[in-house]
Amino acid sequence: MKLRSPMEIWGYLPGTNCGECGEKTCLAFASLLKERKRKLELCTPLFEARYAEKRKRLAELLAPEIREIEIGVGARAKKIGGEDVLHRHELTFFNRTALAYDVWDTMDAEELNERVRRITEWRKFYIGDFLTVDAIAIRSISGDAGRFAECVRAVAAQTDLPIVLCSFDANVLEAGLKEAADRNPLVYAADKANWKEVLGLVKRYKVPVTLFSPDLDTLSSLALTFSSAGVTNLVLDPGTYPTGEGLAESFSRFLRIRRAAILEEKKVVTYPLMAVPLTAWMRYGAENALEASYWEAAIASVFIIKYADIMILHSIEPHSMIAERTLVANIYTDPRRPVSVEPGLREIGAPTEHAPLFLTTNFALTYYTVESDISSNKIDSYLLVVDTEGIGVEAAVAGGQLNVGLIKEALESYKVAEKVNHKTLVIPGLAARLSGETEDATGWTVLVGPRDSGRIPDWMTTNWPPKSGS
Repeated sequence: MKLRSPMEIWGYLPGTNCGECGEKTCLAFASLLKERKRKLELCTPLFEARYAEKRKRLAELLAPEIREIEIGVGARAKKIGGEDVLHRHELTFFNRTALAYDVWDTMDAEELNERVRRITEWRKFYIGDFLTVDAIAIRSISGDAGRFAECVRAVAAQTDLPIVLCSFDANVLEAGLKEAADRNPLVYAADKANWKEVLGLVKRYKVPVTLFSPDLDTLSSLALTFSSAGVTNLVLDPGTYPTGEGLAESFSRFLRIRRAAILEEKKVVTYPLMAVPLTAWMRYGAENALEASYWEAAIASVFIIKYADIMILHSIEPHSMIAERTLVANIYTDPRRPVSVEPGLREIGAPTEHAPLFLTTNFALTYYTVESDISSNKIDSYLLVVDTEGIGVEAAVAGGQLNVGLIKEALESYKVAEKVNHKTLVIPGLAARLSGETEDATGWTVLVGPRDSGRIPDWMTTNWPPKSGS
């Protein structure tokens, strides 16, 4: 995005404040365009003939620096690329790194089906959501086109995940495409030896393709050749070497390509990047599976941060997948907006009118920690979640987002007094300084709970039910 502020975008809009886009002003619409929360097509006046030049220029300026491509079809199709910045605090990253875990065509049917099932069904609950993975990479180990086709057919029948077809043999790739071209797979890969054959394939089947070369001049040349031929759904793989100088040079290539694309606006390399941490297994081997899986996860972490849009991995053990997928979730969370939950009054377990009433903030990590600590200890209770703009307890108290007025308003708006008969509120230990003022303002008795919600069970033993007169 070459436009860095809503005012710059506003300069290309009609400026009529007509409201047809759903916003009150053109400036408000411009702000949402910058955040990619609205489509340009919603501004219907801009599509009048007199604004044609402005519309065309604005569309060009709003297009992300890194081309966005999509692999797969349906609900689990995955967009990669589409980024505008080198550092997420400048704007944020939009399309998280896609994680593709491999299967291969020399696996027996039972082993293949079980691995596909595990990859497809894998999920991990994290801060209010289930993390899943994104794709399956099907590797040709046999080099046999028929065997590869059979493997692709079996995988496609069992999963709706996007697939990556992996071979440097154009005949093998075509056999896979015949089985799954309608799934919009990503072809991996064209290089300086097979590019003519692979170019013909991807033009014929209209699918995205990865270009591979550790030599950046060769990689740029391949990208120019494919784009000049009308194939622009490209992914660039500059090579992922797993150890020593090779790893350092791989990292350097990723940095150089992304900087050239965004800072220097070199169109020839403005495409998503692929890393292949699976190469750790070529270094350490299956006989050193634990060490290989650790190295693979470490390499993956490097390229999740800088700047892989998709990667191919091997280990599907929890210690690998949880680490990799959690890091992706964290890096691709908008740092400008805390992750929050809806405020309100929650019932945990089966609370009665005698149940304790706890208070917390709507920062997602705080909420789910407190909720988990209470529910896992089978404490039937009410949890009052107040809107602190997604800020945790200690920071919200210091910054004023958690205050007596907010607590009073929450108690009244959620009609908490109709749920319990004791008018006793338990606030977090980190908010202890608000206790006296809250009692004065609300008329409720305020108990100060532990600073760590994990200690609530012990706290309950000596503090609940409250002593008469408390």
